[in-house]
Amino acid sequence: MLRITDARTGELVDAAPSRRGLTRVEAHPRGLDITGLRVLLAADLLVRALELGGTPVWALLAAERQQEELRAAADALGIRPFEDGEGAAGLGEAQVLHVVDEGGAEPDGVRVAVAPVTWSAPGAPDAADRAALRLALLAHPRTEPVVIDADALKQAGDTLGRWRTAVAGWARRPSRPVPDEVRAELRAAWEDDLDTAGVLGALRAVESDPGVADGARFETYAYADRLLGLHLARDLGNPA
Repeated sequence: MLRITDARTGELVDAAPSRRGLTRVEAHPRGLDITGLRVLLAADLLVRALELGGTPVWALLAAERQQEELRAAADALGIRPFEDGEGAAGLGEAQVLHVVDEGGAEPDGVRVAVAPVTWSAPGAPDAADRAALRLALLAHPRTEPVVIDADALKQAGDTLGRWRTAVAGWARRPSRPVPDEVRAELRAAWEDDLDTAGVLGALRAVESDPGVADGARFETYAYADRLLGLHLARDLGNPA
């Protein structure tokens, strides 16, 4: 079961006290900047993780301004659409999770805090490769401040290119199930306060483990990508 740190208390709480009960996830970005995008990304990951656990989720955008611009930026970053959170009435949900940046909104209920991001790469964030930016942000726990510079974006872009090419190659091999121990490691990581860095570490281990069949590597990456949203299978069918 997914557990998440409540910024009010610093304690881990169940993200979905009732597995079949509706959970509402509200994103509260303060503005259209790189930290606001990280807030939206954290909310997207929370929604994906809950859905993978079988929990129904209602995802809302609670922003006082620039809603259309925020939606467009979120879409470019591979974040699934949010409904309008303004004046949203409760639907008998079992839990409400508010994703906020540190020092931002302080709504009642469980608060999932996101640390600030400093942009140090050339140009503006909207000019960057959005998939590489997404991976660069996922490589760090959301509670740690992050500096995104040219090196971070290049490393993320190189990793994405390598993984997409590898996944396309592995897909040509006989299919094999995700190894039980790998599936358990992936779920243990993302169910522990959305530890995406741990998920990425597990994928790197599978990539280089000679004991894992290529078909199992493919299924592992496809499974993890349901959370990560990196379109790792994008190059399937392309000529080698």
